[in-house]
Amino acid sequence: MKKFVVLSLIALLLSCADSKTKISGPSATAQIVIESFYEKDEETLKANSTPQAYSNYMNTINMFNATVKDDSNFTVLQDTIMGDVAWVKYTTAYDKTPGVFKLVKQDGKWLATARGSKDKAPF
Repeated sequence: MKKFVVLSLIALLLSCADSKTKISGPSATAQIVIESFYEKDEETLKANSTPQAYSNYMNTINMFNATVKDDSNFTVLQDTIMGDVAWVKYTTAYDKTPGVFKLVKQDGKWLATARGSKDKAPF
């Protein structure tokens, strides 16, 4: 019985992380959104963004050439979760400067959302 409980806990912990990058939660969503934006994967971008954020992305997506990279080098610098709002500061191979995502939890799923002019990241 003890082995079963231990194995169940290990399986639970492994299922919570993205198998490719070992990034989970809002950080994994941020990675999906940034990669789908630069790769112009509109379906994935829409599935992981709020309608307002998706609209904003679509307004700017055509300014960039699609960039498919084997490794985006997505690295989380800082992340903070405050209830149903999360902030993720990251770097990628796509851009030299760090970026910040604001994410909201809707129906149990983290979605990238548009930042308002008064929104300030906690870091």
